[in-house]
Amino acid sequence: MAEALLNQLAGDKIEATSAGLEKGTLNPLAIQVMDEIGLDISGNQTREVFDLFKAGRMFNYVITVCDAANSERCPIFPGALQTLHWSFSDPSSFTGILNEKLEKTRKVRDEIKMNIEDFISGHP
Repeated sequence: MAEALLNQLAGDKIEATSAGLEKGTLNPLAIQVMDEIGLDISGNQTREVFDLFKAGRMFNYVITVCDAANSERCPIFPGALQTLHWSFSDPSSFTGILNEKLEKTRKVRDEIKMNIEDFISGHP
């Protein structure tokens, strides 16, 4: 969600690339709540952060979005000029009926969007 939102909101000022600790599948709840705001992430590929490191990718900013329970597992990315940590709940951990999980995922999406807007406003 963060990659798509940052790429949309920052225009051509910033190029975001998303990666996780392990390659996985996109969360269907994330796909649905992003589609609700006009962003189709259903075709996005998941990547492992270590693959980016091995490929020699360099970044000005690394923003980790691990929730507090998994913060020790958040990757460290050598060579980044600045690392930021934004803690968000992990939609894959949400319980309850579908509508409850969707509402929680929408809340995460909106929190991510607010953080991105604040980040962009500080980086002309």
